Amino acid sequence: MQGKPTLLVVEDETAIRTGLVDVFTFHGFEVDFAEDGASGLDKALSGRFDMILLDVMLPLRDGYDVCAAIREQDRNQPIIMLTARNTDEDIIHGLALGADDYVAKPFSVTQLVLRVQAVLRRSGLDAEQKNIIPLQGADIDVHNLAAQINGNGVSFTRREMELLQYLHQHNQRPVPREELLHKVWGYARDMDIETRTVDIHIAKLRRKLEPNPKHPIHLITVRGGGYRLLSGSGIH
Repeated sequence: MQGKPTLLVVEDETAIRTGLVDVFTFHGFEVDFAEDGASGLDKALSGRFDMILLDVMLPLRDGYDVCAAIREQDRNQPIIMLTARNTDEDIIHGLALGADDYVAKPFSVTQLVLRVQAVLRRSGLDAEQKNIIPLQGADIDVHNLAAQINGNGVSFTRREMELLQYLHQHNQRPVPREELLHKVWGYARDMDIETRTVDIHIAKLRRKLEPNPKHPIHLITVRGGGYRLLSGSGIH
């Protein structure tokens, strides 16, 4: 990433929006903002931003709607949702629409800055893995964020693909949730993160990859160990 990282803050509460603009400007970001979902979506689709901070409760178009519309156009755009609605259902809904992560209000500004920086570090890395991830009955095209599974076309977000890539690289062992937060999301090991992001992304991937997501055969949970991706080569 060259020059200042660019950030779009979509937040209707003036005090929070102004505070976020000031904080991220202080931390070296070039920051723009929008006060409602409609204008936020217009700016987001310009492709000018390295990161979008997107509130859920917005006038005109809510954050869920905006996130879904962005993902229809760009599966790579990093998005972190800001939400006061932090029930499991709300969080799952936001991540299912393609957000990279969520931060519940009230939040620590310091932690939010660290999480934004972590997501940007990951999104800026060049993928060194092979372009195809083999699974039984499917080949996943890393470059195009897509796969043909049982004759059906399936698409993935950038974050979903990064998660699959890391699990594929280490498919000889179960990968702990904390390691995935560190290696895929880029969070420092000493960050005290309370998030179900990994679990929800795993659930999303199972719905796309598994014949029966409730009884996975590709992306399995190892009790006490983490998650493991069983490749098409018959690893058990």
